Amino acid sequence: MAPAPLTIDWNQIDTILLDMDGTLLDRHFDDHFWLEHVPMRWAQKHGGSIEEAKERLYRMFRSQENTLNWTDLDYWSAQLGLEIPVLKEEVRHLIAVHPFVIEFLLFLRQHGKAVHLVTNAHGKTLDLKLRRTSIGPYFDGIISAHDLGLPKEDPAFWGKLQERISYRAERTMLGEDSETNLETARLFGITYLIHVGRFSSTATPAVSERFTNIRYFSELLPRDGSLTVCLGQG
Repeated sequence: MAPAPLTIDWNQIDTILLDMDGTLLDRHFDDHFWLEHVPMRWAQKHGGSIEEAKERLYRMFRSQENTLNWTDLDYWSAQLGLEIPVLKEEVRHLIAVHPFVIEFLLFLRQHGKAVHLVTNAHGKTLDLKLRRTSIGPYFDGIISAHDLGLPKEDPAFWGKLQERISYRAERTMLGEDSETNLETARLFGITYLIHVGRFSSTATPAVSERFTNIRYFSELLPRDGSLTVCLGQG
């Protein structure tokens, strides 16, 4: 069943929380890095085929899903015997901002919204991506889950976040490519939940059956001079 239509009145929203990877940035970089580049480098260092490396590493990766270790570069450097931050630099040319993201961030700034980047990404990943994309100045705050000690998959994350930034859940929007993270935010009471389905430029867009879907942030921009947008009405 498709989610019910959602009317967004920007006058009723004060705070926007935005995920980074797959939401603002093309997840092609991350998918290629972890699924192709790291296994290749691991096989080169430790021996064996790339296929064998993928089988072993994918199993290790899955074991840490929904934990902070999932995105902890220091953890994976130690586990794999590789300098993960250095390897990320090797494919940094794949880091890219999704279409219409800058236009959306400019709209939010023009209308005086509080905008925060809220990500599970490790600090070293954040540094690389902010250097590469120059999107940092568009945000009032940048918070990594590693700073709070909880991943966004943990329902307690959103209350912990309120200790760092002041926001009213009923007047807050969250943009995410993860249904799990949207669900924990819904449990906390965040009202405006937007699922970004076009997480990667090289993958088929995902469609959520639980949350309002968009492919591009341009879909959230008013077109008629008002500050109201209606989504999910076919």
